[in-house]
Amino acid sequence: MNNQARTILKDLLDGVSAGILISIGGAVFLAMLGLNKYVGAILFSVALLCICYKGYNLFTGKVGFMVEKHDKDAILTLFLGLAGNIIGTLVCGVVLSYAIPDLYAAAVTVCDAKLAQAWWQTLVRGLFCGVLMYLAVSIFKENKTSLGILFCIPVFILSGFEHSIADMAYFATARVFTGPGVLFLVMVVIGNAVGAMILPALSLVTKRKKADSAPAEGKEGGSND
Repeated sequence: MNNQARTILKDLLDGVSAGILISIGGAVFLAMLGLNKYVGAILFSVALLCICYKGYNLFTGKVGFMVEKHDKDAILTLFLGLAGNIIGTLVCGVVLSYAIPDLYAAAVTVCDAKLAQAWWQTLVRGLFCGVLMYLAVSIFKENKTSLGILFCIPVFILSGFEHSIADMAYFATARVFTGPGVLFLVMVVIGNAVGAMILPALSLVTKRKKADSAPAEGKEGGSND
């Protein structure tokens, strides 16, 4: 196996690993729904914490960074991660639905509510989740702290925002494999991607304005001397 093939396989398997962890986070949230959803929302954070510390390939954790780095390799890594996330959540969700029937029942209730949303509501909910996911991961990377994850994850869950990979886990656990289900997930993926890009795009505009103004300021200073 050459280096390129090894890299592709690693990106895909890292995506599968991230999907497995999101499925576990989704499972604990579903298990806590009838007990204490606030505790379930906090415990879901274990998924993203482990993904970030292990460096796994989660679509919603990477897509916002495409604003600054969007070369061919970065795009390939992103979509291999998404493919792996789908595989991981699909397999784990179905297995858990049979192994723990209570999770199946809870997931059916959750997915029925999600499918009752209008498409634009799903898109908006996905967008705001994308904003929080970008913040959680960027704070972890830039400040070497997990505080962003521990706050942003419960906030998006309790606010009713939609996380595409978590939703894949819920739909797999509910064994919902229908056209409306697929359309719902596509809208959430789009919403997550757009939302995750908003803050870095605004930051990039500011950086460019500063870069453009720097030479002009330098010239003006030179003429005064």
